[in-house]
Amino acid sequence: MKELETRYLERLSDLYPTIAAASTEIINLQSILNLPKGTENFLTDVHGEYEAFSHVLKNGSGSVRRKIEDVFGKRMSDRDKRSLATLIYYPKAKMDLIRQEEPNMEDWYRVHLYLLIEVSKRAASKYTRSKVRKALPRDFAYVIEELITEKAEVSDKESYYNEIISTIIRIGRAEEFICAISELIQRLVVDHLHIVGDIYDRGPGPHIIMDKLMAYHSVDIQWGNHDVVWMGAAAGQRGCIANVVRICARYGNLDILEDGYGINLLPLATFALRMYKDDPCTCFKLKGSDKTDSEEMQMNLRIHKAISIIQFKVEGQIIRRQKTFHLEDRALLHRINYEKGTIDLGGKEYRLLDTNFPTIDPKDPYALSAEEEEIMERLERAFENCEKLQQHMRFLLAKGGLYKVYNDNLLYHGCVPLTEEGELKEVEVYGNKYRGRALYDALDSYVRKGFFALDEKERRDGKDIMWYIWLHPDSPLFGKNRMATFERYFLAEEETHFEKKNAYYQLIENEEVIDRIMREFGLDPAGAHIVNGHVPVKRKDGESPIKCGGKVLVIDGGFSKAYQKQTGIAGYTLIYNSYGIRLVALEPFESTEAAIKKEIDIHSETMVVTRVRDRCLVGDTDAGREIKEQIQDLERLLAAYRNGEITEKI
Repeated sequence: MKELETRYLERLSDLYPTIAAASTEIINLQSILNLPKGTENFLTDVHGEYEAFSHVLKNGSGSVRRKIEDVFGKRMSDRDKRSLATLIYYPKAKMDLIRQEEPNMEDWYRVHLYLLIEVSKRAASKYTRSKVRKALPRDFAYVIEELITEKAEVSDKESYYNEIISTIIRIGRAEEFICAISELIQRLVVDHLHIVGDIYDRGPGPHIIMDKLMAYHSVDIQWGNHDVVWMGAAAGQRGCIANVVRICARYGNLDILEDGYGINLLPLATFALRMYKDDPCTCFKLKGSDKTDSEEMQMNLRIHKAISIIQFKVEGQIIRRQKTFHLEDRALLHRINYEKGTIDLGGKEYRLLDTNFPTIDPKDPYALSAEEEEIMERLERAFENCEKLQQHMRFLLAKGGLYKVYNDNLLYHGCVPLTEEGELKEVEVYGNKYRGRALYDALDSYVRKGFFALDEKERRDGKDIMWYIWLHPDSPLFGKNRMATFERYFLAEEETHFEKKNAYYQLIENEEVIDRIMREFGLDPAGAHIVNGHVPVKRKDGESPIKCGGKVLVIDGGFSKAYQKQTGIAGYTLIYNSYGIRLVALEPFESTEAAIKKEIDIHSETMVVTRVRDRCLVGDTDAGREIKEQIQDLERLLAAYRNGEITEKI
């Protein structure tokens, strides 16, 4: 053991070759421990609403406006604060409007450069100079550092700063500088971003959101069920592919596939138009739209039906192949009486709302027709070979997982599967049984095998587990006894549409159960929180996102426009800074154009979840614990240098 420690210290001495180098690093690290912790921003269930998502990133869930309040207080009117905030969010677009009305742009530049410098100073104050320097935009790094750093050696500071600003304006770089410093403020007000699942589906721009996340400075992602089904599609899993295309069709978002990812849907469209030419497809109306008269809408209806039938077929094939999934009750095509137009469910006969099934062979209902097989083969290749989609999925794999424990918060998207008695439910996955954290770890491992396993069977099982995660009753990301997709399309009886939630949702206010979950993931229930989304909080009905006395925070409040009528708001975000945790309820976002022209922010109501007596420091965080371990290692290296065990590399 002693030999192993010596070898480790020798490797460490390559990085810190002298007593002076090791000592300097210890001092630097110790100083970081005493800085205020960085602000964490939590978002969930953004569901492709890229305009609202982009705005929340820009305003840091209200953090920019709070920073302006901290700096200027009553010295600035609310109108001017709103105008300054809009400039920080959309600097280029805002200046394009200002230029049309402002007679003296030089004076405007001067005033607003000073205002932005003051805000950026405050935003940078909780970070080390080294960290701020790394965040500075390359073109203006030196100048911004000069302007936001106090310089004790300069006797006439005002004259010094005036000269820098005058030069920026004189050489015609004021607008570029304002854009750069505004983006710096956006970056500094939020140190780390958590996405607690469901980037994909429903809204029109999940691919745009993914591009933004890939460019974001610090982020982690807890996969949602809608993310995992896209991951399965990218891996070539047919059930996932069919679901992804069907949902895009259902919400009128096929351009996500065609324009966003370059996936050719022409073979499917051609097939659907021919096969369902005279079919009104009334069961397949688009979600959120009652218009069915346009040619494009008629095409979408037919694509929607065609891919739905294909989905029910390929899912039936998966159910037959993966016996251990025990999903036989979800294979329904063989339960249809095609002559009578009825289906038998649980011993009861129901009449189908649609009985036109030209591609189904009643003798072999799960067999794809030759054309359907060719369509699925083409879609498989298209998803697997789409470079942009593969980049996005690799990013989800690199930055994501099924859960995360971070600064005494447990983050996951759906639920921890429980029994009715509140115990961790034992779940079978490919012949092995897991519960709690072990279940999450096993499923996470299989997802990665679906992309990277060399063994063909392991890779196929990994792909199929992504479909399992999407809809299985024991999936922690689904959390219902069934996904009643077929029934919702084809049956009028609402009793058949019901999806019973896992016991987790009935027991979420039970402190004993919640404490058990926290301990399962290695947390002390006394100071920890669970943050999750998945099920929208119906605030308009009086439901609170704060559960179990503040131990559970459910922050899905309807970011997706499709849910806003049910919830009454446009989602929640969570802000965790050095002063405590705030839950922010968002109002619906009108548009980027309105945000710029009318200076309309996403108005929000803030609820304080926790407030600390002593400001939380970096030393109190997970990063702080790692820094303390680094300091201990460096102190051991110092001792080794001083006792001659290791020689300095002078």
